[in-house]
Amino acid sequence: MQKTIEKSSRLHYLDWLQVLAILGVFLFHAVHPFDDLADWHIKNAEKSALATFFVGFFNLWGMPFFFTMAGATSWFSLRRRTASHYIRERVTRLLIPFILGSIILTPIQAYYEFTHKGWWEGSSIIEFIFSTEARTYFFTEYNSITFNPEIFGDLGYHLWFVGFLFVFSLLALPVFTWLNGDSGKRFVTSFAQLANWRGGLLIFAIPLILIGYFFQPFLSGYTGWATFFFLLAFFIFGYILIADERFMRAIRRDWWLHLILGIACTLFFFSVAAGVPVWDWLVSPGTPGFYISWTAWGVNSWCWTMFIMYVGMRFLDFSNEWLQYGREASYPFFFVHQPVIIFIAFYAVQWEINLLIKLLVVVIGSFAVSLGLYELLVRRINPVRTLFGMKPRTIKKS
Repeated sequence: MQKTIEKSSRLHYLDWLQVLAILGVFLFHAVHPFDDLADWHIKNAEKSALATFFVGFFNLWGMPFFFTMAGATSWFSLRRRTASHYIRERVTRLLIPFILGSIILTPIQAYYEFTHKGWWEGSSIIEFIFSTEARTYFFTEYNSITFNPEIFGDLGYHLWFVGFLFVFSLLALPVFTWLNGDSGKRFVTSFAQLANWRGGLLIFAIPLILIGYFFQPFLSGYTGWATFFFLLAFFIFGYILIADERFMRAIRRDWWLHLILGIACTLFFFSVAAGVPVWDWLVSPGTPGFYISWTAWGVNSWCWTMFIMYVGMRFLDFSNEWLQYGREASYPFFFVHQPVIIFIAFYAVQWEINLLIKLLVVVIGSFAVSLGLYELLVRRINPVRTLFGMKPRTIKKS
């Protein structure tokens, strides 16, 4: 059997998983105003246990999964493009949209967040945008702009993912180029032999655990250097996984092992509800709890990523009109969804009504408005499509 995948067609399950991941991020943000885990841009006074569970569960592995998928699709991209073409495509599809999104969407989100939290008492969003006081506060006290990965979240809010992905693409390109060469292929072929052993894919979790050990004590932060290196590893691992069929077979074979370990690690983190100080351990370097918790974090992220990939392979390797639509719509939808959520949630949390009604209004309303913006402003207008790296829309002649 061939050791290296020679694919002439798309792996449809990767497309499905990316589309569903975007929907997962949407739900993650849409219910965020109602969870009881951490502060967010807009928060409701009353909290939902269900929203807290969903946000907590997805937060443990969602972004690692995202970057694994991005690394896997980069493998296909570099089989059709030269390195220079790949960089140009990344600039067009990632860097330019990030810059424009930060300029256009960030002020909207900052205005409603600052107003909600009482940091801005001016009248209109126009006044806020042109206020020197607001800009000074945003770039000094609220966001102390420094040279580290957090700048992507400071400037772009949810678009930090796009900024990370652009930088990852540049940093990993020499590695990907080497992996595509003869010596790199020999390395992948030798490394893939580990996948012949039951549980062999868990070898990938070791670097993830070590990143937690060495970087979290002094380079922490939601989008700080520790997170940067952690997610970069998933990006590179996604590329390696898709390069050899034996990795894919191991994912199918060991799905039950990954699921069991993922559930066990998730229960470990959720034991905080029973009084176990898991989150204190995560920020207590040098203690046994620190090493236990970061070991669990690395294993949990990797195992859920592998299990969700298996689900995609098993049930989603097909194409239809919904997938074709979702592939095109998901990227613009991602860009606009959070400003829409913040806008609707800003007003919804002020209503004196049942929490469930508020939550449904935010979720359903935000989805409808975000999809409507894609349909009316992105999908049908070629200059806007170009800003998102999309091909121009052609009108069929009757």
